[in-house]
Amino acid sequence: MDRRPFAMLSAMIKSTRRTHIVLRTPMRNARRWMSVRPQEVAQVGSSKESPPARKKVTIQTMYNLTHTKTPIAMLTAYDFPTGRACEAYGVDVTLVGDSLAQVCLGYDSTTRLTMDEMVHHCRAVSRGSKTPLLIADMPFGSYHASSEDAMRNAVKLMQDGGAEAVKMEGGQEIVESVRRLTQMGIPVMAHVGLLPQRHISMSGYKVQGRTADSARSVLHSALALQDAGAFSVVLEAIPHRLGAYITSKLSIPTIGIGAGPGTSGQVLVWSDVMSTWAGHKAKFVRRFADVQAESEKGVAGYIRAVREGTFPDPKREGYEMDVKEWEALLDMEGDADWSASQST
Repeated sequence: MDRRPFAMLSAMIKSTRRTHIVLRTPMRNARRWMSVRPQEVAQVGSSKESPPARKKVTIQTMYNLTHTKTPIAMLTAYDFPTGRACEAYGVDVTLVGDSLAQVCLGYDSTTRLTMDEMVHHCRAVSRGSKTPLLIADMPFGSYHASSEDAMRNAVKLMQDGGAEAVKMEGGQEIVESVRRLTQMGIPVMAHVGLLPQRHISMSGYKVQGRTADSARSVLHSALALQDAGAFSVVLEAIPHRLGAYITSKLSIPTIGIGAGPGTSGQVLVWSDVMSTWAGHKAKFVRRFADVQAESEKGVAGYIRAVREGTFPDPKREGYEMDVKEWEALLDMEGDADWSASQST
């Protein structure tokens, strides 16, 4: 038997091993200069003290909270830091909302968001948000053509994006798609009332359910979606009495956004809660922090320090070099007088 191929393979393996040995050392040293080190990534967005351990939030947890009349706190997240914040600060349900189209990507509406973009952001959030139940919005057009289309895209959000459930906007017209998904084991959160993905056909973002007929339509849509297998339903921009009434008629948790305090829980957009969104502020929004003001202060302070030459301070933010090594470098380069010239 000709053993030359085996000898060549052995040589390649040895060469590869040597290459790995050479590369390990500089990579290990290089980590010292990174502003965010690999071992610190898991701490981004959290406080210095580790939060108390929480049990994983599941769909059953939502039912338990509803049964004990404990309001469910749901919040949107769009990337690792916001996902990690939901994890660290006690959010029950993290929603990767299609509102990221506007607040993160600069689109003029949620209808511009693609499946690939949603998967990308969902994947980032899933790395930070582990304990909360993680739900992803199904983008506009990803579930409208057929139940098969809805199935394929929902599976993609779960397999590639890390979502544990999906959210779909619509009423009676999406019942069969919801039924198909839930029969195949894909948890679906429904969304009725104001449907942002249909703002064009609805002539804007208008409160729904203000007339008896409109209110009845929202109610019966919620009931039909519950019967189709939805484990929860979002009620958006409807009168608070209607929100409480629909909640009393359903056996699944309701999550309100502009639907009053009588729902099983509430959801808001991260950018509204933190005041980082400069666009239209809906009536139902309450701002709980002014991150925008702090950001403006931070950026302005940074620019001022750079312009004034006070940042970086060589003693506080700089690295030292042994004097003898420094002098040796200047001597090698024939610049022995360089330091003196810099001080004048």
